[in-house]
Amino acid sequence: MLSQRTLKSLTRAVGVGLHSGERVELTLRPAPPDTGIVFRRVDLPEPVDIPVNATSVTDTRLASTISSGHAKVRTVEHLMSACAGLGLDNLYIDITAEEVPILDGSASSFVYLLQSAGIELQKAPKQFLRVKKAVEVREGEGDQLKWARLDPHHGFTLSFEIDFDHPAVDSTAQRVEFDMGSGRYSRDIARARTFAFSRDVEMMRASGLALGGGFDNAIVMDDFKVLNSDGLRYAEEFAKHKILDAIGDLYCIGKPMLAAYGAFRSGHGLNNKLLRELLAQPDAYDMVTFPDERKAPAGFAQLARAW
Repeated sequence: MLSQRTLKSLTRAVGVGLHSGERVELTLRPAPPDTGIVFRRVDLPEPVDIPVNATSVTDTRLASTISSGHAKVRTVEHLMSACAGLGLDNLYIDITAEEVPILDGSASSFVYLLQSAGIELQKAPKQFLRVKKAVEVREGEGDQLKWARLDPHHGFTLSFEIDFDHPAVDSTAQRVEFDMGSGRYSRDIARARTFAFSRDVEMMRASGLALGGGFDNAIVMDDFKVLNSDGLRYAEEFAKHKILDAIGDLYCIGKPMLAAYGAFRSGHGLNNKLLRELLAQPDAYDMVTFPDERKAPAGFAQLARAW
């Protein structure tokens, strides 16, 4: 049986929020089968649980924000991406502020944090959301066009193309494909950092945003070049970070997907719109398990045994 997964033990991290600049503590704890991933705002007078699902995403400006009532948690996508990359199904995440710490601006610190706690297989079948027919969302026209699409596929692959008119970005590959069944998420995707233009950072800070951002947690560019002294981690780091974000955004549906995702200039908002469009079409998906792991997509059973 292909089983659900949680952590073997709890683990903690401390950092600052990318936009708030506030100090925040995370405690990640094991959770029972069929719990899903649940954030808990433990800093509030009465702790509030916020289960992650497509409809709990309530704001997608600059990041993915989940909410329950007046409680919210911002910038969940990098941690969600790490959870997806390691195949974690069930997790409690206690948080002491309203924004997940940015750490190094990628998912690699979260991967290390989760791996340090260990992964435990649970006595319950892993559930997949299987896409049965194509679903697509589009916005804009001509030079403003952007789109995101899900197609049926026995596995989970992603293809993303960016389109930035900037010398530093133009000199790198702007289209990346990745197969989650390859087992190379930690090596090939997780270290890709978020990126920003110095002129935009100045405007965001004037608006009270990006207060925790800097060279240690983002790629920063002026009008011509990358300003970070250590350069890029991957030749395609810009496009790979968009893949990293998409993995986290799509995992907000609450289950791992069996689908082929393709996108052009998509972002957090369009990714969530795609999930909602999928859920609005009950004939476009179903839920499946693999009592015989040999029938699971290539790579998924091997990943399970690796833990």
